[in-house]
Amino acid sequence: MRKSVLITGGNKGIGLETTRLFVASGYDVFVLARDFADFPFASAVTPIEFDLREIAKLPEIVREIGHVDVLVNNAGVMFASSYDQYTEEKVRTTLQLNLEAPIALIRECSRSMVAKGSGRIVNLSSVAGQAGHPDVWYGASKAGILNATKSFAEILGPKGIVVNAVAPGPTDTEMLETIPKERKDAFLPRTILGRFGKAKEIAQVVHWLGTDSPEYMNGVCLDMNNGVLPR
Repeated sequence: MRKSVLITGGNKGIGLETTRLFVASGYDVFVLARDFADFPFASAVTPIEFDLREIAKLPEIVREIGHVDVLVNNAGVMFASSYDQYTEEKVRTTLQLNLEAPIALIRECSRSMVAKGSGRIVNLSSVAGQAGHPDVWYGASKAGILNATKSFAEILGPKGIVVNAVAPGPTDTEMLETIPKERKDAFLPRTILGRFGKAKEIAQVVHWLGTDSPEYMNGVCLDMNNGVLPR
């Protein structure tokens, strides 16, 4: 029987490359995103137009999709604003997309995973959640999803569910364009290779955690920052 995966924000950037890998692996792929303009996999996946800020509707969405073997919480947002420039709307959007929606999806998707006794969940955190970050709300939300990863691994791991996270450094996607030039210029010299990450590189790690990584690797965060934050 073919396995299935639900990928949020699987229409661009890291999410799109993750979609590409799961399609190539023969999975039934469901992609949740706000729009699918120029989406190259319209015939190979099930695209679901949905705004993840509508958290109360997520249980219904998950019921319509049915059981998935893998959940990839990839969708997120960063405004690259200083703490004193955040509007209430920006705060709510950041927390909803980066933290509340992923936790709600873990809650809903894990029900059938627990019933089956197996499943994998991969959350996208960030180097911003592991160190002080100029965008305080973004960093706080990514630290929150990292903590949620460890918490859900403790809760769901004994029931056969593997829950891990990936924490990329700045990656060459649309989100990178929101970061001020001076911050990008300061970051690059700290990397080993002197460049930003590639979406495909991050997606390869996400795909591995969702498919072939050992089940003993549970509740961990894999750093993908090219030496910027060694731990």
